Amino acid sequence: MVFSKTCEYAIRAVIFIAQKSENGDKVGIREIAAGIDSPVHFIAKILQDLSKRGLVQSNKGPNGGFYIDQNSKKKTLADIVRAVDGDNIFVGCGLGLKNCSETKPCPLHNEFKIIRNKIQATLESATIVDFNKSLNLGLSFIKER
Repeated sequence: MVFSKTCEYAIRAVIFIAQKSENGDKVGIREIAAGIDSPVHFIAKILQDLSKRGLVQSNKGPNGGFYIDQNSKKKTLADIVRAVDGDNIFVGCGLGLKNCSETKPCPLHNEFKIIRNKIQATLESATIVDFNKSLNLGLSFIKER
């Protein structure tokens, strides 16, 4: 895939949390890890970072857990990708060349630019809350069955 493993888990976790906290509930780290097939310690570190960046919210204590507030529901998948992997997927060279540009293109430049633009448009248009409906209807999933 085009995302790092960390980014894949981050996207899946945020979508999972959004679905589970839709009615105001908070979800614990173990439930999140089980719900997205992630190691607990790995997803805990990811969610700590996403919480600091305001993409998810958390409360400590016996009634604590992670949730998505109204503001975060409007965030896009591109926001998550940028928070975890940076914006290289949107601007980087398909061959990983640092000096690839419009004036000095690599052999893949023009074709890869089309792909990059499509990926960016897709991720910019998909908000976190967009996935709840299809998940609730069983039309999509975020965990291997």
